[in-house]
Amino acid sequence: MLLTKEQALARSTHSVGGPNETFVLNLGPQHPATHGVLRVKLTMDGEFIQRAEPVCGYIHRMHEKMGENRNYTQFLPNTSRLDYLSAMQYTHAWVGVVEKACKIEVPERAEYIRVITSELNRIASHLVGWGAWVMDLGGFTPILYAFDDREKILDLMEHICGARLTFCYYRFGGVANDVDDVFVQGTKDFVPYMRERMKMYKKLVTENIILRKRIEGIGMISQDMCRRYGACGPVLRGSGINYDVRRAEPYSIYKRFDYEIPVYHECDSMARYLVRMDEIEQSLRIIEQAIAAMPEGPFVAPKVPKIVKVPAGDYTYATEAARGRFMIRLVSDGSDTPYRVKLRTPCLANLSLFEESSAGMLLPDALAFMGSLDLVIPDIDR
Repeated sequence: MLLTKEQALARSTHSVGGPNETFVLNLGPQHPATHGVLRVKLTMDGEFIQRAEPVCGYIHRMHEKMGENRNYTQFLPNTSRLDYLSAMQYTHAWVGVVEKACKIEVPERAEYIRVITSELNRIASHLVGWGAWVMDLGGFTPILYAFDDREKILDLMEHICGARLTFCYYRFGGVANDVDDVFVQGTKDFVPYMRERMKMYKKLVTENIILRKRIEGIGMISQDMCRRYGACGPVLRGSGINYDVRRAEPYSIYKRFDYEIPVYHECDSMARYLVRMDEIEQSLRIIEQAIAAMPEGPFVAPKVPKIVKVPAGDYTYATEAARGRFMIRLVSDGSDTPYRVKLRTPCLANLSLFEESSAGMLLPDALAFMGSLDLVIPDIDR
């Protein structure tokens, strides 16, 4: 049973004890359903939510201010600590904005490597989000499969950059190391393997009646609400809005590949689930094309200065991360240190709509709804 915010308020007003029948329940800041240090202050009428107020700031780390007291190269590792599950796309935005400002031309081979690694990272991120969400709903087995498949991606990433989570692989003008035959063959083998696994995932989870009953028709987010809160990524595309930075604001060499942007118009948690599962297949398509077309040549631009000084000005650059649009605004005064760094992350916008859209929901449904947002809390408390 779903109630509007007005209906939920009216229900408590006309209950036996009147408005005083409500109580406050703290979800977090250590509750496992939040996947991080997030507190949601819930005003409840029985099991119905009257108001869900997210309380952020428990792990605020001052990344923007850190960007203003380090030089451009020193800030590179910070970007992968924002959304640690989508590190490649975040680092891509930082090197992208500097390359745009300094007019650094990236070699073709490096662009292909960036696309391949970014899409592998997107698949790994969606696998974690998928497995953790299903586990929140009571299904433990899928996360074991998800992490098993993710390990194959992490092995490939570790081979080329030495890291398995907070990747710092991109450099101004290219990438830190070239890919070798082991990485190329491993990626080629992973694509058909993952496609077979997706068929199993569909039978095991997607078509499971228990899952569908828990998330179909739950967590409705209208297109108007998406626009008002600046929602992005699978949350936006699950509400029928076809917006993806790779198509709307093309960057790198994404224009060269044939792929689709999954969009569903149901606006519920199931729609957001299906967007992410379809995006895994589309990432496999992009990887397959990029591996086949990757040229020989240098993997980093020649004569990139060790101490980068960005010309004075105001610059922006956006990428499509696993959870949506990540944008960096960089203001430079011409020195080797940014004057101002502004990070526009997707998770804060996607969390902001939770309060309005969860009013009148049952508590278990609200937890299922929160899982569909696929939040990474350090991305919010940046």
